[in-house]
Amino acid sequence: MALKETFYISHGSPTLSIDDSLSAWHFLRSFKENTFSRKPSSILVISGHWETSHPTVNAVSGLNDTIYDFYNFPKQMYQLKYPAPGAPELAKRVKEVLMASGFKKVNEDKSRGLDHGAWVPLMLMYPEADIPVCQLSIQLDQDATYHYNLGRALAPLKEEGVLIVGSGSTTHNLRSLRRTDDDGSVASWALEFDTWLKQALLDGRYEDVNHYEEKAPHAKIAHPWPDHFYPLHVAMGAAGENAKAELIHHSWSLHTLSYASYSFTAKP
Repeated sequence: MALKETFYISHGSPTLSIDDSLSAWHFLRSFKENTFSRKPSSILVISGHWETSHPTVNAVSGLNDTIYDFYNFPKQMYQLKYPAPGAPELAKRVKEVLMASGFKKVNEDKSRGLDHGAWVPLMLMYPEADIPVCQLSIQLDQDATYHYNLGRALAPLKEEGVLIVGSGSTTHNLRSLRRTDDDGSVASWALEFDTWLKQALLDGRYEDVNHYEEKAPHAKIAHPWPDHFYPLHVAMGAAGENAKAELIHHSWSLHTLSYASYSFTAKP
C-alpha cells in the first residue's frame, strides 16, 4: 500500500502523554479516525530528541524500549510503556536509500529504544503499539536544507507503506514557557513565527522554510536550537518537491508552545 502523506507532529511537553485537558491530546487520540485512517506497514519517526554526528537508525529486532529522557516529571509518566515492535528491515531500507542518495555514512544502533519524541505521540496515535517503529536521528551540525534533502532521500519508503513522521515543536523555547499562571495568552513573537510558518507552508514556499533563520520573524527566539524544527524539514522533504501542506491541528499551551501540526501530501 503506497502512501502519499507525511506528517509533522508537534509533541510539545512530555506531559502531553497524560494531559487530556490539552486539545493536542485529543487531536492525536483521534488521529486514526479523523486524520489518517490507513494502517501503515511500519513507522519511521524523526525525533528532535536524538542527535548524532551522522544519520543513525535504531535497528531493534525485538520490542522497542521506552526511554524516559526527561526529569522531575510526574511519577506516573515513568511507568508508561510503549513496547512497539522494532523495525530492523525498515532500518536496513533507510540506510540503503540514504546511502544511494549520497549520504556516505549511515549508522545502526541495535539497542536504542524510542525517546519521548517518538513514544509520546505514538502512544496516543496508535495505542495498540502493534506497528513496527524505527527512529532516525538528526544532525545539529547541519542545516535545514540538509534535513530537507534527507527527507527527499526517504521518499521512496512511502511506496512501501511506511508512514514518515517528524516529531518536534513548531515553537520551542523552554526558557520562555509560562509554567504557572497560564492564562491562555500567546507571546507576540511566538504568534508571529507560527503565523509566518503556516503561511509559508500553505503557500508552498518550502525554500523559505529551509532558510527560516533569514526569512522568518523571531526565528532564533522561536528556536534557540533547531533540534525540534529539523524534523519538519525531513517530513516536508519526504513528501516531494511539489507536495501540498495542510494544517491539521493548531493549539497553544504555556504561553509560547505551539502544537501546530502539518500533513504533506504528494501531488499526483
